[in-house]
Amino acid sequence: MIPEGGRALGPLLLLLPALLQCAGRRRAIVNRSVPDVCATCHIHATCHQIEGKSVCICNYGFVGNGRTHCQDKDECQIGANKICGNHTLCHNTHGSFYCVCLDGYRASNNNKTFIPNDGTNCTDIDECEESGLCGQNARCVNTEGSYKCYCNDGYKLENGEHSFHPDGNIVSCKEIGCGSPPEVKHGYIVGNYSLLAGSAVHYECEEGFYSNEGKFSYCTANETWEPATLSCKGVDCGVPPSVLNAHPASVSGTTYGSEVTYNCVHGYFIASGNQTAVCNARGQWDGTDLVCKEIDCGKPLLIPHTEMIWDNSTTLWSRVYYQCKEGYYFNGDRNFSECTMDRSWENITYICKVKEAFSNVLIFNDTCLKWRRNFRGTGVEDRYSFHVQGHRWYQKKFFHEMTFNLTTHKQAPEVCFDLQPGTNYSINISMVALNFSLLVTMTTQITDPPFPDVEFVSVKGSAALLRLRKAEDRNGPISLYQVIVLPLGLQSTFICDSFAAATFFSNTADIKGYVAAEFRAMDVADNMSIALGDRHYYGKFYNAPLNLGEEYCVFLRVISEWNKVRTQSCAVWAQIKNLSPTLQYMTAVGLASVAAVCLILFLSFSAARSSLHSTVHSPPAALACEAVHLSAPVDVAQTGITSSILETENVSLL
Repeated sequence: MIPEGGRALGPLLLLLPALLQCAGRRRAIVNRSVPDVCATCHIHATCHQIEGKSVCICNYGFVGNGRTHCQDKDECQIGANKICGNHTLCHNTHGSFYCVCLDGYRASNNNKTFIPNDGTNCTDIDECEESGLCGQNARCVNTEGSYKCYCNDGYKLENGEHSFHPDGNIVSCKEIGCGSPPEVKHGYIVGNYSLLAGSAVHYECEEGFYSNEGKFSYCTANETWEPATLSCKGVDCGVPPSVLNAHPASVSGTTYGSEVTYNCVHGYFIASGNQTAVCNARGQWDGTDLVCKEIDCGKPLLIPHTEMIWDNSTTLWSRVYYQCKEGYYFNGDRNFSECTMDRSWENITYICKVKEAFSNVLIFNDTCLKWRRNFRGTGVEDRYSFHVQGHRWYQKKFFHEMTFNLTTHKQAPEVCFDLQPGTNYSINISMVALNFSLLVTMTTQITDPPFPDVEFVSVKGSAALLRLRKAEDRNGPISLYQVIVLPLGLQSTFICDSFAAATFFSNTADIKGYVAAEFRAMDVADNMSIALGDRHYYGKFYNAPLNLGEEYCVFLRVISEWNKVRTQSCAVWAQIKNLSPTLQYMTAVGLASVAAVCLILFLSFSAARSSLHSTVHSPPAALACEAVHLSAPVDVAQTGITSSILETENVSLL
């Protein structure tokens, strides 16, 4: 490109020899008459005054002597890049020229032609700004002065080329598919995946297995899956840990799912923690928090009119001996009591009598006494004083005491006490007139534990997270909590006190329900939570994942066990509807649903025709989780079921 100043001086430089020649001629004919030089200038020349002399100079774009000839100057001959700049074409015109940009470039002044005397240059055009330029499943990549098209990831050209330029040709990108990903022994695929090239499949080991290697397989451009390097190995928890004051009673193994059961050594009892430890999926023993404490029965029972012979020992099988005080005589089964595994002193019948004012004391109806008077005439009134004390070994703070008097003239009096269930009572009966006392011990049976205080949960599409609240030891010691999972259609046939504790792996688990978890009362923390289907063992029961597409009813059962009596109470805890299936399952169900709809429409049409002749009355549908048979009549208000019901639409894939 020639600068502007250079363009102005160019013609002058070209005419300089002619001017010098003319000057010489003028010197030669100086004596002749001087013609008008300007009148002799060429049509494409201009007369200029230089140092006082007239000179003909060809116009810009022409070359010559200015007088006889001025011919067109071809500026383009020096090259388009030099005169117009990069990426240009130069076009010569008569007396001038103009520049145009090559295909794929545009002038910076946005005109089709230009003369590069104003700094105009050619810049690249980004053809990829035009959407859809490369067609479907392809992307555009701009290049200098042009562009290229590439197939998207997961696609390739049918002709096998790496890139293409449409140029009006029909070019299509074909999808690259790798088919089903490879299977991994003891492994499974996590989440969704694509079959297109470049996609990855994420593997994880099944519970109880581990791997230190890669967990991905990739779909290559060759339409094959890279071999998965995942290698799942079974975990081993090693030797079971030792527990203070306890010893392993049984060990099923050391691999995943194996169990070791501990027993407290002689003279100790389970104060807290789990008696069974389980080898978990991380290769660690779960549940090794057993705490064994030495048995301590505390102070022995006091028996009226006796003296104790005791060494102050309160540990297991310690003994205390009784003997009647002077003036009394013994009447009972034996004269000693031992500290037992129940952490209480044995109940013994030991009576020291001063005078037999009454006899034949009998216990009936669990809480009533009757006896026969001696040495008193018919119609004579006697006044009796009763002092009742009740204790519970399982509830140290519990103490029930009452005193009252009874005046009667009956020969065989009877009295019934308002006693608490599951309690050891000592009843001191005194005959005031004869200064005679008798100690009677009674043990009341436990009754049904209070109904579980649950927050009823109703969910759709996912398993429930349930909160377990501790029940009170009101009617006897709470021993166990059980979570029972039933098919929704069996809720009306459920009987709390007759349900067999079936495990998930029993033959009838899917048909009649099963126990998903069992907790010992001493291990339950208030408001602890449990997630249904988390695949953990609770007690000896497996919390199995719920079947997709099924509907369930969940019960919480509270169990009391004491003195060879077992009672229980149940409450409806949760209702799970429309447990959502996986994407593949939903697709299959969707196709089946279309067929089912067609069948229903056909049947509806047939039924409509038959309804012209008869009318069918259908029984009302059973209400889900509402007709539950318990071991005794249940007042809904007593069950403690919170009226708030959680409705969710989340999809949980277990």
